[in-house]
Amino acid sequence: LFIMALSLACSLFISFLYITCYQSRATGSQIHRAFPLLGIAITAIFICIQFSLPLSLGLLGALSIVRFRTPIKEPEEIGFIMIVIAASIACATFNLMFLGILLFITIIALLALTIGPKFIRQRLHDGVLLLVLPESMYQAKSPELLQYLDTNLQKGYMESLHSADGQTSISYRFRNLPPSKLLQVQGDIHLLTDA
Repeated sequence: LFIMALSLACSLFISFLYITCYQSRATGSQIHRAFPLLGIAITAIFICIQFSLPLSLGLLGALSIVRFRTPIKEPEEIGFIMIVIAASIACATFNLMFLGILLFITIIALLALTIGPKFIRQRLHDGVLLLVLPESMYQAKSPELLQYLDTNLQKGYMESLHSADGQTSISYRFRNLPPSKLLQVQGDIHLLTDA
């Protein structure tokens, strides 16, 4: 019971770290909501199979048929999922000193990525604007649309441009845009493309 409670507490703490460091990203999937259940489930599984080779092989076979179809939207989410798994395994194996070291190093790494030197600091306040236009509209409006984006999106740049089936998709990345400005940009783009 103590180990399960400790695993739950660690998972909630990792959720707090995710919210603090990465919630402001525009494409996040709120994956932190699954961390508490993942943590206690992984701990319970490893406690059950810890001393049983047949159970561990059976679990390996059972899990090999499970397929998750929800895409991971940000690479950081994979890192946080791995931290939850590592913390849960440390709890299940009663390796509490390693658990403390793991959480301490995680905090140090996140501090380095958020407030550390500029060359390793993560861009937390960025977003992606995705425009899907008919090909004919893109051909007619692209010069003024791209000029508007360059002028109004701070430190923005075109990430990708793709045309298929009569549709053109523009992916434009930007930084440090307040929500009110984003709504204004959205309205202006509607006016530009509807005109």
